[in-house]
Amino acid sequence: MIVLDKFIYLKIFVKAQLMLSLLFFFSRCGPQNKFFHIKGSTMGTSYSVKVVTKKNNLNIDLIRIGIDSILTEINQEMSTWDPKSTISKFNRWYSIEPFDVASSVIDVMLTSIDVSKKTNGYFDVTVYELMEIWGFGPNPLIGIPSKIQLEKTLLATGYDKVKVLDHSLVKSDKNVKIDFNSIAKGYGVDLIYKYLKSNGINDIFIEIGGEVRCFGKNNKNQHWSIGIENVPTINLTNRDVLGVLTLDNKAVATSGNYRNFIDNNGDAIGHTINPKTGYPIQTNVLSVTVISNSCMRADAWATALMTMNYLEGKQLVLSQDSLDAIWLIKLSDKSKRIGLTDNVNLKKQKYDFIDY
Repeated sequence: MIVLDKFIYLKIFVKAQLMLSLLFFFSRCGPQNKFFHIKGSTMGTSYSVKVVTKKNNLNIDLIRIGIDSILTEINQEMSTWDPKSTISKFNRWYSIEPFDVASSVIDVMLTSIDVSKKTNGYFDVTVYELMEIWGFGPNPLIGIPSKIQLEKTLLATGYDKVKVLDHSLVKSDKNVKIDFNSIAKGYGVDLIYKYLKSNGINDIFIEIGGEVRCFGKNNKNQHWSIGIENVPTINLTNRDVLGVLTLDNKAVATSGNYRNFIDNNGDAIGHTINPKTGYPIQTNVLSVTVISNSCMRADAWATALMTMNYLEGKQLVLSQDSLDAIWLIKLSDKSKRIGLTDNVNLKKQKYDFIDY
């Protein structure tokens, strides 16, 4: 009886080993994850798209063509640097008659107006002329604008001076001009995201000029993570990471004055302009990173929050659904602190958290 028991045990053991071997064999023969990385240039910056898939019939070259087509179309519609773009033509449309635009422009304008209302006008895409007179944009002026220049420009600035009417934009002041630079990259990220999802791709990481959206897992079967850039302390080449953020079906956008500024006789003037005053911002906020369910929305909110102090911005973020933020703040003693909303899990952070 004892011998029989051993025999039965041996048969079971051999069967188990055989099944494990077959399982291993078929898993090796089954679909394996494939990783693709597509890179290029767009909107005056770079883009990066990472894809993980088990699809054997995925034509990555066609996907690349689709991505480039999306980005080309956005530039053709929204670039202020292209005189032939739809927005450039709209900016030269000195009329209060409706100006027909593509549905993509309508989408971006509607989101712009929504964020403008929710931020009490701190986000405003009608800052084109303000950017110009401060030395930014396609045709920048040189030097500090006079008070008279600013007052005149502010008369034609304000999100309430442009309305959406069916498939058209309508100016209430013929001198109003639009600049989508603070929202177009985020919109591009969202469009590529939708394009990839429509092609059955579910593990995605998309980045355009620092604006990010992702879904699913990376090629190590982990949630995607990004490093939030720290503000350089010496020069723009001295860069490190403020902290690491793990993302699960989220979009992230960062705004900071250190990336784009002009030198005015030794004084650095940042590119974030307060649309209410017409002057570059004066704040202890060095950068803001916004997490949302839409990269376009995150992009716009990051710009708006840069024009506010930390407490004002945090209170506003807490009043919104599906919105979180990370602030890098410079205190009066020159030290730096991190502020964030409760739902943010920032790991390996470089500075201490602020206590208010």
